[in-house]
Amino acid sequence: MTTTTAEIDVRDKATGEIIGSAPVSSAVDVDRAVAELGRTQPDWVAVPATERAAILRRAATLLQRDTDRFARMLVREGGATTAKAEGEIGASILEFYQAAELATTALGEVIPSGQRGRMNIVERRPVGVVGLITAWNAPLHIALRVLAPAIALGNTVALKPAPETPFSGGLMIGELLDEAGLPAGVVEILTGGPAGQALVTHPAVDMIHFTGSEETGRRINVAAAPSLKRVALELGGNNPTVVLADADVELAARCGAEASFGHQGQVCIATGRHIVLSAVADEYTTRLAAHAAALTVGDPNAGQVDLGPMVSTRQVGKAQDMIARSVEMGAHVVEGGTATGTLMRPTVVRAVRPGMPLHDEEVFAPVAPITVVESVEEALDIVNGTRFGLAASVFGRDLDHAWSVADRIRTGMVHVNDVSAMHESHVPFGGRAASGLGDDLGGRANIDLLTERRWTSLQRTRQ
Repeated sequence: MTTTTAEIDVRDKATGEIIGSAPVSSAVDVDRAVAELGRTQPDWVAVPATERAAILRRAATLLQRDTDRFARMLVREGGATTAKAEGEIGASILEFYQAAELATTALGEVIPSGQRGRMNIVERRPVGVVGLITAWNAPLHIALRVLAPAIALGNTVALKPAPETPFSGGLMIGELLDEAGLPAGVVEILTGGPAGQALVTHPAVDMIHFTGSEETGRRINVAAAPSLKRVALELGGNNPTVVLADADVELAARCGAEASFGHQGQVCIATGRHIVLSAVADEYTTRLAAHAAALTVGDPNAGQVDLGPMVSTRQVGKAQDMIARSVEMGAHVVEGGTATGTLMRPTVVRAVRPGMPLHDEEVFAPVAPITVVESVEEALDIVNGTRFGLAASVFGRDLDHAWSVADRIRTGMVHVNDVSAMHESHVPFGGRAASGLGDDLGGRANIDLLTERRWTSLQRTRQ
């Protein structure tokens, strides 16, 4: 329980109305929480795996029961549309079930020895105390995709949600796990901004998992280095979609709109660069602009909309500044570009080229920059000419050719004839270069992420 009396106001992202307040955890609160997690972890890993799995399945059932309550909070606190909130909850329920299966997955192997009578057993043991620092753009799912497998595998977790979403990303999760029967001291919730730094540098935290910006990720990696703790970073992306000359242009434009404008573009795997062969560039631009123009933008509390509010007027201002500076350099807005408060129209910008802000940086807004190229080689030079390496898409009817292009893209994930913004809970998820550090998450990859190998040998006879 947080002892501080300081609180942070939580606001509806569309109206600015204060919808609640959350405590600001102090360094003292972090010390107390980490000490409790350290004391509890040996007992928790000793709990039979079937019992840990049963708790996770109960949590899934409770989340399904409380879908409406969580959805309302995701809409108000997180700026989600109703459809986005319901999709996030569905994915989070699946994370609980996937983690329950992981709890009883084989976690060791027997390796033959060069010594007669010796048995070599390689076990996978939990890391220990995991500090989990999450983001605001999908607060429930981003937390549970690490938290659920972490506790399934016997770890304890200090969860520090983003200050913008302390309820759906933290406090409500804690309530859910309590009701599911999770023992006290297995998960501790630490809300507010200062707790993150204290977790990263705490000597008794064995691992930090962070989802967020590249800049913050770099600082976390540096701050954690003196203690030599494990660090896993899920960072941003400037994800390309390549539209080849033989692409199904309507499919590519529909997927491009979904990947650039979904959740107001505030997704790390959103398409941030549309690299289009000149043979289909005019048609693609027209179709993408038509998709953007057809989308409704508004307050999700007031009715069904396609796009809700962005996280802040500051984020809107940053996106519009990037558009304005790119236009000064020769780009031009085809559709959208306007905003009222935190509500921004989906925007299509053509004639974007390397060196412009809209090309070089992650926008994190409902903006689709289009770069026209004359050849596949030029497209690949542009696609790979970035420090990011998270996700990519390639569209083309000739699947052998599209696959060969995809094979040359340097990213952690690539999708042919589908959106870049894709996630499946049982499939490894992660990026390379400036988009991530450490093991991927998802499915069996969570074993590598959240456990450590230990070699135990048994000498049965000595000859």
